[in-house]
Amino acid sequence: MTLFIDVDQAAALYKRLGVARAIREMAGYIQADYLRWQAFEKSPRTANHSPTGVIELMPADDGQQYAFKYVNGHPGNPARQLLTVMAFGVLAEVDSGYPVLLSELTLTTAVRTAATSALVARALARPDSRTMALIGNGAQSEFQAIAFHDMLGIDELRIFDIDPAASRKLKHNLQAWPGLKVRIAESVADAVKGADIVTTVTADKAYATILTPELIEPGMHLNAVGGDCPGKTELHAEILRNARVIVEFEPQTRIEGDIQQLPADFAVTEYFRIAQGLEPGREHARQVTVFDSVGFALEDFSSLRYLRDQAREHGIGEQIHLVPTPANIKDLYQLIGQGPDAATGAPRRLASG
Repeated sequence: MTLFIDVDQAAALYKRLGVARAIREMAGYIQADYLRWQAFEKSPRTANHSPTGVIELMPADDGQQYAFKYVNGHPGNPARQLLTVMAFGVLAEVDSGYPVLLSELTLTTAVRTAATSALVARALARPDSRTMALIGNGAQSEFQAIAFHDMLGIDELRIFDIDPAASRKLKHNLQAWPGLKVRIAESVADAVKGADIVTTVTADKAYATILTPELIEPGMHLNAVGGDCPGKTELHAEILRNARVIVEFEPQTRIEGDIQQLPADFAVTEYFRIAQGLEPGREHARQVTVFDSVGFALEDFSSLRYLRDQAREHGIGEQIHLVPTPANIKDLYQLIGQGPDAATGAPRRLASG
């Protein structure tokens, strides 16, 4: 039997835990897996692109457990009342190949993306960071805001979106966090000016320059979340050239991240090296740091482990019969086979109509 967690069950779990706690705990799982980076078999995700978006498969395994996520990115979906991004995933046993968990990952991806952003920012942002600009106020924005408020102590948020309704939605939803001051900015420049951290989480599949060099101030940390496929960027290339750039898995980020604009020999640092103490995080107070985040399968592996453990602790999900269990494992046909009709000896046929 396979444990199944649907959207309603995952939502109930996150409500029970509280979003901030779930983000914080998932960040712990992600960090634990980055600390054993060398144990994982890794590869860039497989992506099928179309004029309207992309569908991707993201696999990873540590020799004992295997995980994959199915995820899409279709910027035009909101016009059809569909989510831009949705996902589901599987956690399986390597030694048998059998799935132990099938779960929604749309809500969970929002939680894990925010958890990863804040986790990396703890190593790269200045310790006294208290102000963040949040550019792009769509489905992931609340999670990013809560993660940085809870894990880094951000208490002032300047928000901007080309859709004013999205910014109003975000400000309304963050009213439940009285320790977080939220201001709707008039422009990207208005939001970014004087910010310690800048998070970009935009959706358009385009070579965009949401941030340009003149907006960047010494000591800023840039959390670039929205550039996550070929042909989709958020940062002007000159920003990257003048910053220390951190990535998750370099072969994937070269294809999908903001660094796709730069030569293949442009120097970047994979986050696991910082997590394991092989390299420092922020090197000095005036350094500009960039987390060129595209999302990596190890983080989905971590999130599925977290869901499995929370499901066991809180009794959520249901067992489903996803894999056949015939009495004779060499006779799969017995589950659907039809013998001759007992009365006539003719082959049994299904009734029509």
